[in-house]
Amino acid sequence: MNVEVELSRIIIDEASDQQVIVLKEKNGQRNLPIVIGIVEIMAIERRLKKMVTLRPLTHDLLDNVIDSLGAKIEKIVVNDIQNHTYYATIYLSVDGKKFEVDSRPSDAIALAVAWPVPLYVAEHVFNNG
Repeated sequence: MNVEVELSRIIIDEASDQQVIVLKEKNGQRNLPIVIGIVEIMAIERRLKKMVTLRPLTHDLLDNVIDSLGAKIEKIVVNDIQNHTYYATIYLSVDGKKFEVDSRPSDAIALAVAWPVPLYVAEHVFNNG
């Protein structure tokens, strides 16, 4: 079972290699902190603030590819944790076909903040994270 969440907080500490994003259960009290890198958290923050760069960065490129293919992001699921590493899947649809793309949660969330995309965490990830 998947639990719908939202990006609740981003915690940036430029003096550290480890940054934190916090996903909060939409209809509950649980939070899931995920440690990510400085580059990834800066990409998420930039996209949240709708900051524009002169040339497309990686997540902008992915947006452009998805859009150019006529695809749509249906949802993103943080679906596993193994050895303290989180895994996510981006669910895409194009012309009635469904695709699942393996992703780091930070990259999937960076895409999600620019699109109106539902974000989920698998129940067992909440229980083991």
